[in-house]
Amino acid sequence: MGQSLSQLYVHLIFGTKERYPFIDPSNSDRLHVYIAGIFKKLDSPALIINSHKDHVHSLFRLSKNMALSKVIEEVKKSSSKWMKEIHAGDDKFTWQIGYAAYSVSASKVAVVEDYIANQKEHHSIKTYKEELEGFMKKYNVLAYDENYFWQ
Repeated sequence: MGQSLSQLYVHLIFGTKERYPFIDPSNSDRLHVYIAGIFKKLDSPALIINSHKDHVHSLFRLSKNMALSKVIEEVKKSSSKWMKEIHAGDDKFTWQIGYAAYSVSASKVAVVEDYIANQKEHHSIKTYKEELEGFMKKYNVLAYDENYFWQ
């Protein structure tokens, strides 16, 4: 009998549309727990989730049975619906259309976990846009088009 093995770690980052600061301390912990539940349901367990006022970072292990785009689609769709419910009557909430997802070597998981855990400190120095553009340079992302990504 054959066996398929996979251990793919993904650092996922996505923000609110127009970088509106919808995520505040009163709802961030509950948002993280909710998103972790979505990842678990998709057999793609989250190792850590953290956020700042206008974006979310997640480090998760991608299921061998799921496409990355499908996992991200479900995380964003379900969490968007949940955020609209907790912001009762405010239908303006939505995530940006795009996202950034980077592969993480097993040897760097602890480094990425530490980075995600320290979002408050990072954003006392730089904005979400500056942070993400730094990642794009670091990972040599060539297809970045500012006119489309930030929609």
